[in-house]
Amino acid sequence: MKLLRIGPAGAERPALLDPEGTLRDLSGLVADIDGGLLADAAALERIAAAASDGSLPALEPGDRIGPPLARIGKIVCIGLNYHDHAAETGAEPPAEPVVFMKAPDTVVGPDDTVLVPRGSTKTDWEVELAVVIGRELRYAADHGEAMAAVAGYAIAHDVSEREFQIERGGQWDKGKNCETFNPLGPWLVTADEVPDPQALALKLWVNGELKQDGSTARQIFPVAEVVRYLSHFMTLYPGDVINTGTPAGVAMGHPEPKPYLRPGDVVELSVAGLGTQRQELKQA
Repeated sequence: MKLLRIGPAGAERPALLDPEGTLRDLSGLVADIDGGLLADAAALERIAAAASDGSLPALEPGDRIGPPLARIGKIVCIGLNYHDHAAETGAEPPAEPVVFMKAPDTVVGPDDTVLVPRGSTKTDWEVELAVVIGRELRYAADHGEAMAAVAGYAIAHDVSEREFQIERGGQWDKGKNCETFNPLGPWLVTADEVPDPQALALKLWVNGELKQDGSTARQIFPVAEVVRYLSHFMTLYPGDVINTGTPAGVAMGHPEPKPYLRPGDVVELSVAGLGTQRQELKQA
């Protein structure tokens, strides 16, 4: 299923995109799309049944698409997780996943405005596969147990400010948690519709120019290993999100002068089977 939330920010309602591309209203079945829903197998079965029997009312397209997941618990991110991205930054492939966090309040809708922070000179783009957790997981014994906790997938744009991240001291958090720095969606695609998360093409364009063209097949640590690994350091809960890293082609990896984002730029992203995003950059 392709689950989404539509409407004004803070007042989104749950919806479903059916196989014919028609938006269907879920507000008569569920209050929202969140961790509680993802952990409720019976509720998900009711949605699937209603989608199959045609009883869900259609919605007119045109409303804003919000983040597909409400009340996100935590966003765990994996850095340097593609062989080509590690190479373009001059880093050795890590022996273990590089882990950092983004605050849930960085999340906006897939087509919402992204703000260039005040004082920023190095705002960068990163298309990523996001993994959404659907059941509580701790100390996963193997990849099978880890993948059983995955509810679905979405596109994440891990916007980053490289000067804040790298040149201002401390950890990466300052360059990763600026306002609007995690567009998510448009859909949460349930795991049954993504048979192989290691076979997804990722692309990103800036002002119509293709900048990133990669595949999750090039991940250093695949999704199953990332989820298993994280569960040994923190408990993963329904509604948690994992951003699994970006392929080569970020601005930081370009020769000088590096083409960092500026107000007025337009960024478009896609991940195969998960939809597209489009954001215009504006000054904070």
